Amino acid sequence: MLSFKLSPPLNATSSPEWVGGGFRLGQQIVPVLEYSENFAGWSDDLTALHEEAAGESHPIDVASRNDALRQLQANLSTKTPCILEIGCSSGFMLKKMKLALPDATIVGADVVREPLYRLAKELPSVPLLRFDLLQCPLPSDSFDAVVMLNVLEHIEDDLSALVQVHRILKPGGIAVIEVPAGPHLYDAYDRALKHFRRYDMVELAAKLRKAGFSVERQSHLGFFLYSAFAMVKRRNQRQQGQEDPNALVKAQASDTSSSGLLKLAVAVERVLGNWFSYPTGIRCLALGRKAA
Repeated sequence: MLSFKLSPPLNATSSPEWVGGGFRLGQQIVPVLEYSENFAGWSDDLTALHEEAAGESHPIDVASRNDALRQLQANLSTKTPCILEIGCSSGFMLKKMKLALPDATIVGADVVREPLYRLAKELPSVPLLRFDLLQCPLPSDSFDAVVMLNVLEHIEDDLSALVQVHRILKPGGIAVIEVPAGPHLYDAYDRALKHFRRYDMVELAAKLRKAGFSVERQSHLGFFLYSAFAMVKRRNQRQQGQEDPNALVKAQASDTSSSGLLKLAVAVERVLGNWFSYPTGIRCLALGRKAA
């Protein structure tokens, strides 16, 4: 059972109730509760493109999910937390949290439609919501943690999005955030994926603080990969307009998805990361906490 009350979606007049396997809305059961959409920064087609190119097992994405899970396990203040993943897409992180945190209430949310309905069949025990974070329908003080992996860069007004995340967290709740690093590396790949920006850590931390968070963690993912990654991004910038953006996404994601060297670099980074934070990398990692 969800510990908070949801408002009626779209043109509905009755309040929805999670009944396991779906939401009761009037006389019907719906698998996904839909409120609003905003395709300015993402689309169903991009979800399909990304999954075709990288799938579930790309080393960087696996490392990303593993890192987020470790942050949850280390920083949650209750054994029965309510956790929301914003940008859950096809549910790879949701599945990981369900296995690792069996006593938690896990909720998924995204702006995409088709992937959510597919996911509802795979994970019928997970409440799934469709809404635009800038028009967040969720009540204040509802979640112990919010996970957002590579989501903020798809939202034009990212500060307002963080303010909404802060609002829906309970006092003492945490936000586990990951975004692409390196504003100077923005290229055709980023445009194809509808990124409004790439970040540096100073900017990300400043926006978290402005939204009301204290910043308890600042690090990076892909430290040992950064030099090679930057070379590829610079090449993309030089060749701007010479290659189909979607083909670029597919080629570069596919080329790295099975790289043994990439897997080794990520594994070494994981071990050394127990002792210090990385000053640079291909993705920024941050943990913000709402005051208790």
